[in-house]
Amino acid sequence: MIGRRGKAAPPDTGDGTMTVIEHLTEFRDRTIKSLLAVAAGAIICFTLFPQILDFLSQPYCDFRPADECQFLQTDPLESFSVRLSVSTYGGFALAMPVVLYQVWRFITPGLHANERRYALPFVLAGVTLFLMGAGLAFWTVPRALEFLVGLGGDSFEVFFSGSSYLSFLVKMMVAFGIGFEFPILLIFLQLAGIVQPEQLASVRRYAIVGIVALVAVITPSGDPISLLVLSGPMYLFYEASILIGRVLRRRATADEVP
Repeated sequence: MIGRRGKAAPPDTGDGTMTVIEHLTEFRDRTIKSLLAVAAGAIICFTLFPQILDFLSQPYCDFRPADECQFLQTDPLESFSVRLSVSTYGGFALAMPVVLYQVWRFITPGLHANERRYALPFVLAGVTLFLMGAGLAFWTVPRALEFLVGLGGDSFEVFFSGSSYLSFLVKMMVAFGIGFEFPILLIFLQLAGIVQPEQLASVRRYAIVGIVALVAVITPSGDPISLLVLSGPMYLFYEASILIGRVLRRRATADEVP
């Protein structure tokens, strides 16, 4: 059920629910707020691009001599497009607390009142898990590159273009970050009553196969190192979400007892 949004005296249909138009209007408003936050973050990242590039270049520089850590540019607009891309992704990363809060505020009317109190933990957990995933990807990329480059033997000189390298790195960080949001999704599905902890526990063997297949799809490299590094935490998150779901259900039951 789509309930009230907590705004000042919103119009309703008389039964405490929002109309379709009101629902779409709120979706528009929260989307605009999220986009404005992303734009503000992108401006900050655009300004700090040299420092960000130095940081993101570290895995690539591991393959290059210290005085030759440069990218190959074959397009006059490549450096500018790279700066825009990095700024956009960075803006989303900086705006993630705002985006997650807007998402939570949009979906909470479908939950019970005692479940809406998890807004702050939801935002904090979402940001923390995404950063953990992105950090793990940053740690994994040098090892993945070493494996991938090693497949070509000694016949290739490692000299990446800025766009191809940063695209690979950012996609890896985003993929790992999204993968680490896995428990948030499972816990929300349990809060919403769509799935039960017992159901998740009963299909854990199939979940292992599904997690490995999902990781193989979302990681751009598809190398076994990235597959193993991301699949392991995601399965642990799967088990943790079952335990957390049971705890939250017990708390909800206790709150309903008069």
